[in-house]
Amino acid sequence: MRFFAALFTAVVLLAGPALAASVNVLIEERARADYGLDLPEMGEFDILVKDTLQGDVAALAEFWMDPRTGKFLANAVLSTGDVQRISGLAQITIPVPVPNRRLLPGEIVGEADLVVARLPMGRIGSYTITRPAEVTGKQVRRVLSPGRPIQTQSIIQPLIIDRGDWVDIHFSDGVLALSSPGRALSDAHKGQEIRILNLISNKTVLAVATGDGTVEIQR
Repeated sequence: MRFFAALFTAVVLLAGPALAASVNVLIEERARADYGLDLPEMGEFDILVKDTLQGDVAALAEFWMDPRTGKFLANAVLSTGDVQRISGLAQITIPVPVPNRRLLPGEIVGEADLVVARLPMGRIGSYTITRPAEVTGKQVRRVLSPGRPIQTQSIIQPLIIDRGDWVDIHFSDGVLALSSPGRALSDAHKGQEIRILNLISNKTVLAVATGDGTVEIQR
């Protein structure tokens, strides 16, 4: 450590005050190097130095960090040539869409219902939605709380048929076109396969939801 301190002291004295840089910038440079390819594309660092600096930091002689927790230790070379041990957190934050109000099941999420918040990577699980486009236009399945990350299982494609709805069953083979009344035995969004009770034959058929109250039997 004395060797590095002496080396950096010599550089500082030769280069003058212009060499001094923000300690956060120096920490981020070292933290990014430690993360390497594991750093998320949209990741940014939120840095907290716990110690009171005794002067301007010219360089970091040594740097140790636990990428899992973001905790770091460093030997900071001050512009005076002294070395100070500092510690803190270098947390990665990622922008994610979060509700700006409480959204209830059945509501359709609009752009005005979302804001982008930067959250620590540790709070973002594998099922957390990170892009607003993946939420906008979806139907709420479970209550979404303001400011909390949205999980993929909490939203669904908008339902166009609810269980118990009366529907029109359509069938066409290019020559013959038939229709019949039916009752939905499950929910469905557009393009989803659904079981329908044909009210004419009293038989259950499989069809595809094509619109509000309409299904089509595929050939």
